[in-house]
Amino acid sequence: MSTERVAKDAAIGTLKQRFDKMTSAVLLDYKGLNVDQVTKLRNEFRKSGVEYRVVKNTLIKHAVKGQPWAEAFGKNLRGMTGVAWSFEDPSAAAKVVKAFRKDHEKLKVKGGLIDGQILAAEAVESQLATMPGKDELRAMLLATLQAPLTQFVQQLNAPAQNFVYLLKAKEEKA
Repeated sequence: MSTERVAKDAAIGTLKQRFDKMTSAVLLDYKGLNVDQVTKLRNEFRKSGVEYRVVKNTLIKHAVKGQPWAEAFGKNLRGMTGVAWSFEDPSAAAKVVKAFRKDHEKLKVKGGLIDGQILAAEAVESQLATMPGKDELRAMLLATLQAPLTQFVQQLNAPAQNFVYLLKAKEEKA
């Protein structure tokens, strides 16, 4: 086998691993962005724990071959393609893209993938980017777990508090 073929097989294997490990992926068309803008985008992805790569469409098609969603996903693979993989927080890549597109309208979303479900470009920004992140979900869970205890403590304090109000009312009357 030629060294070029070996390199392509290795690249396909790496892409396959990324698609197997990811929680979500966003396909981007970066046409029209200059080097500084793409560098800024990569830095934003890095800060959010998202991996971003520019990949040939044919390599992606070979990497996802055999997946039930591969055919529908392949329809988004036209033109220049950048892939942003989120491995922990499914909405991380979409949130970075949504924020970045406010200042750089030339960045286009081709589509997305979350748990084997293909998302249209509009759905990536309207649904995936608005999902609560991992930290937000933890905060919501913590608040849900604390709510009954907080109410219990308030109920325990209520008689003493009412007694204090009664004393204050008597004092003001006198």
